[in-house]
Amino acid sequence: MQKPFDAAAYRHVSAMFQAEWASLSGWLKLVCGLDPAHTFNIHPGPLPDFGGPGLYGHHVHEAVMRAYYAGKISCTAITMHFVDEQYDHGQVIFRYPIAIRSRDNPETLAERVNCLERAWQWAITDLVVQKKIRLENGRVIVPEGYTFL
Repeated sequence: MQKPFDAAAYRHVSAMFQAEWASLSGWLKLVCGLDPAHTFNIHPGPLPDFGGPGLYGHHVHEAVMRAYYAGKISCTAITMHFVDEQYDHGQVIFRYPIAIRSRDNPETLAERVNCLERAWQWAITDLVVQKKIRLENGRVIVPEGYTFL
């Protein structure tokens, strides 16, 4: 079977495993053909400013550090979002700001970001799968009293 990088193949894999959800967990390929309300991903930077084609992994942290040194930002973020058919474009579910330290470089920043991604991803994934966070008519609905964005 070919790699599942087109809509038909993604739908085939989803149907084959009877998957209700697709948690991409940092998947780097464009995903299309799946229901955006049941497909979500995590990104190691603040979206939309540090997302899109070519902005993944260390490229995100390098871009964030350039913006920091230019005085444009003071923090980065981990961002979880529903997935539509554009890179890093879907509705944001969760954003957790992370202060950039003056002694940071792309590697030290990446280490902190990745640690916090692992700390938060399971909890937000659970809220999505339990349908406490959901996408309805293009809007993200979160539980009362929660402020993720």
